Amino acid sequence: MSDAPKKQAVTVRIAGEEHTIRASADPEYTRECAEFVDDRIAEVRQVTGMVEGHKAAILAALSITDQFFQARSELDVLRRDVASRTADLAGRIQGSLAKLSGTAE
Repeated sequence: MSDAPKKQAVTVRIAGEEHTIRASADPEYTRECAEFVDDRIAEVRQVTGMVEGHKAAILAALSITDQFFQARSELDVLRRDVASRTADLAGRIQGSLAKLSGTAE
């Protein structure tokens, strides 16, 4: 038997159309993702006055991608900061331990 999660079919509504999506993710998570996309398309349509669904979907996809890239960049900065602080803290701990053991350099 395979240990891979079983895919479940979930029907969602995006931009006024029903779509059945097969995913191994929790159905509620899939619905949440679909709702996010639907909301972004609706926002694009409202801001631009765009009626054509495919164009609004493309702009929504670009907007979501921009948001993803910015979040990824912020995460990279945070990871570097944590790594730097961790290395600094480890060095300080080693220095303190060396002083305590009388082997300070």
